[in-house]
Amino acid sequence: MSSPMPPSRVPLRGAVDLAAVAAAREAQAAAEQRLASGEVPPPTSLVVDVTEASFQTEVIDRSFQVPVVLVLGTARSQGTAALLPSLEALALADAGAWLLATVDAELEPRIAQALQAQATPTVYALIKGQPMALFEGALPEPQVRQYLDEVLRVAAANGLTGRVGAEGADEAEPEADPGYDVAYEAVEAGDWDVAEQAYLSILAANPSDEDAAAGLGQVALLRRTDGTDPAAALAAAAAPDSLQAQALAADVELLTGRVDEAFARIVDLVRRTSGDDRTAAKDHLVGLFALVGETDPRVVKARTALANALF
Repeated sequence: MSSPMPPSRVPLRGAVDLAAVAAAREAQAAAEQRLASGEVPPPTSLVVDVTEASFQTEVIDRSFQVPVVLVLGTARSQGTAALLPSLEALALADAGAWLLATVDAELEPRIAQALQAQATPTVYALIKGQPMALFEGALPEPQVRQYLDEVLRVAAANGLTGRVGAEGADEAEPEADPGYDVAYEAVEAGDWDVAEQAYLSILAANPSDEDAAAGLGQVALLRRTDGTDPAAALAAAAAPDSLQAQALAADVELLTGRVDEAFARIVDLVRRTSGDDRTAAKDHLVGLFALVGETDPRVVKARTALANALF
């Protein structure tokens, strides 16, 4: 018989996973220390060529101050040659709101392998050390502009609003609210009330703090599944149109890392139901999206499936 699920089985995702949040904040502090100490010299241009040796400082460290747009291309690629002038012009137009980094995939194959690139050019964005694939190939400049606007939106939501130029970046971000430590300890102890109040206190002081909002969602998820037997929850979902059973099964799947399955389960429920049940199912799914992260490819895919189910 399966035992109840411990909180430590929360899937890894930025502000959702406690260990990941702590590691991210430690990485940010280390990056800011290197930048403040002068270990990472200020850039002399908004466009930098990156090697494996300089990847940590030029890409990862700087992504804790401003978003870094990384182009993985080759000198022989016509697509790379066509794309770079547009990106360089846009970088200059945005006056340091983001840094353009270029990597030659033929000279630096280990970077291409680490990023799992399938074509050149491929463009990525890094925000606080986290990469996300943007697009492949040489797109028209208006389309590139749309991708960059989204990168800047996500960066602003994560507190990256400084600019970088020949004089370097803006000063480091303020230290994290100590309420996070209270919340982490409460979640580890299974005290959902204390954890919830800690996150609410952070949000009262800073309503735009997305880490705290995601943490609050995590606490709600853990509260809903507290003491749940995963096998029993999934078996109970055999009744396909039971909103309560399907929602709990999706929660269990999310907690155990089966994100696609959780999303598909509720999308199917939306497709089969109507009225208040359909609205409740959609709202539950949107809540799960927020836990995983709006830029996660699985969320993007599931949002399309949800739209198709609704319309």
